[in-house]
Amino acid sequence: MMDNIIKRLIGENTTCDFKEFLERKQFKSWLKSVSAFANGLGGSLFFGVNDDGEVVGLSDVKSDTEFISDKIKTIIDPIPDFELKTYQTEDGKNILELRVLSGSMTPYYFVNSGSRIAFVRMGDESVVATAHQLSGLVLKGRNVTYDSLSTEYTLKEMSFDALAKAYEKQTSSPFQEKLLRSFSLITDKGFLTNAGVLFSDQCPYRHSSLYCTRWTGIHKDDAKDSREYQGNLLSLLDAGEQFVDLHNLKGWIKLPNRRLNTPDYSRRAVFEALVNAFIHRDYSELGSEVHIDIYDDRLVIYSPGGMFDGTLIQERDLDDVSSKRRNPILADVFAQLDFMEKRGSGLRKIYNETAKLPGFTEAKEPRFRSQATSFYTELLNNNYRSQTNDPVNDPVNDPVNDPVKSFTLLQKDLISLLKETPTITRPELCERLNVSLATIRRAIAQLKELNIIERIGSDKAGYWKVKSGVDKLIKGR
Repeated sequence: MMDNIIKRLIGENTTCDFKEFLERKQFKSWLKSVSAFANGLGGSLFFGVNDDGEVVGLSDVKSDTEFISDKIKTIIDPIPDFELKTYQTEDGKNILELRVLSGSMTPYYFVNSGSRIAFVRMGDESVVATAHQLSGLVLKGRNVTYDSLSTEYTLKEMSFDALAKAYEKQTSSPFQEKLLRSFSLITDKGFLTNAGVLFSDQCPYRHSSLYCTRWTGIHKDDAKDSREYQGNLLSLLDAGEQFVDLHNLKGWIKLPNRRLNTPDYSRRAVFEALVNAFIHRDYSELGSEVHIDIYDDRLVIYSPGGMFDGTLIQERDLDDVSSKRRNPILADVFAQLDFMEKRGSGLRKIYNETAKLPGFTEAKEPRFRSQATSFYTELLNNNYRSQTNDPVNDPVNDPVNDPVKSFTLLQKDLISLLKETPTITRPELCERLNVSLATIRRAIAQLKELNIIERIGSDKAGYWKVKSGVDKLIKGR
């Protein structure tokens, strides 16, 4: 059973690893986590604790502390900020915590035997950074963002008529060329920044694209309507709005004396979600684009790039999401156009605007999910009811009375995996779903509380049992 001291320490850490003992010869096994923590949000390694969180203790904490400190200083470059603390359980076993702080001089490399490798966290593992991730770490270490980088395009080659028109409409003020410099769209030498190119009328970046699809049914099967757009951000925003408007049908709610028409989706919520996608996407990831996928029961907006701070949005409180942005120049221009608020409340605005729809229930609240390289916003069709001829008024199929309909995407994916592979382990679930062990434990506890799943047998030799019929319902995700 997990010791109380470990429970408390884990509760204080967003990311942690357990090491039963200090590996002195295979020191890369734990130093790679030091690199990954420093390159990300920070984290802790607990030595003297096995993978199940059981305290086994260390025999020579002082020697281990000296060895860890020496290896970090000689192997990790640059040297990250770290702390070493010892704890003792009630039965006298010693635990050593190595806490690594998030670094500002990224990337932090593991350097040994001629190799120089940077690691990052993926779920509960420390893995080698890809070339794309490494480029991002280099920019972070230079305190530079992608949208601020200068390009070879000059002001003579580009025009900003669309931006000028939007600015004058939104602010009722004339657009002057000097604003391009104050918005950081051009440099002092007259070259456009990446942000400038993305707002220019000619925008030659092929990855500044939007793919829109209206699918038949609730799966990616046959497409009723499919369109691709390429251009500057304002044109993509307009194209996305028009595509959703085309497929944003109206249902109705029966009132005592009349019917109240209600759209499938809040137009303002869709607008906020699109702005969020264009502002926060990772433009350095070439070959990717923003997607709008509309199904019978939901609308999903995909944007390349996860949360900029490395966290997972499904683990965050919407009212406690920092306003730190991957593309601050893009965000500032959209704020100047009054297309968004500066204080980073876009996700809460999406929720609030959706909640204004007539007949809205908590079962229809927007869902947000992120991974290391992706962000999804899911808006549920306010008029959709499954297996009924009445588009709105069907109490039998009302999601309020059906907890499965209100599952998050993570919970649905978790149920599918447990159904598919009953013997799957928690670490394997972390890897498949790209989330932390703490997230998996919380999701499993919630599903157990709802009596959706149960564990048969021991943790090591048992298996998962999913409630009969649940697998049919989750196919509607």
